[in-house]
Amino acid sequence: MSEQTTASSLSELKNLVAGTPAAGESSAPREPKRDQFGRAYGTGRRKDAVARVWVKPGKGEIVINGKKQSQYFARPVLRMLIAQPFLVADRYQQFDVYATVAGGGLSGQAGAVRHGLSRALVNYEPALRGILKKAGFLTRDPRVVERKKYGKAKARRSFQFSKR
Repeated sequence: MSEQTTASSLSELKNLVAGTPAAGESSAPREPKRDQFGRAYGTGRRKDAVARVWVKPGKGEIVINGKKQSQYFARPVLRMLIAQPFLVADRYQQFDVYATVAGGGLSGQAGAVRHGLSRALVNYEPALRGILKKAGFLTRDPRVVERKKYGKAKARRSFQFSKR
């Protein structure tokens, strides 16, 4: 059995806890997860869209559903959204990305690709986890479209009222 120690103040408790890893964490550094081709994989989700993303070292080419990034996501805002994990991690133009995305609209798909890309980068280079987590790229955005209810025109909108 381990020896029990008591802390008389919060600062002592903080010092005691600082030396031990948190529940579910191991003190050993994470190992990169790569396949036989040197690629790392990540699944991203946003609204109804699901993206499967592979990253490998390269010149910075991004291919989504067989098309170049600028062709698939014509709006610059969506391309900027996908580039965010690279910019935050300071890895811009260092990885080639291949992604397949299905479901939802273009905005949801771009969010799904960003989420999958962040997870794939962490699988390739585990040291980036803290940076990407702090930026919020590893958290799945839980917001989805509310379902339509019976007796309503949409999810919450009522039918137009007629006085006569």
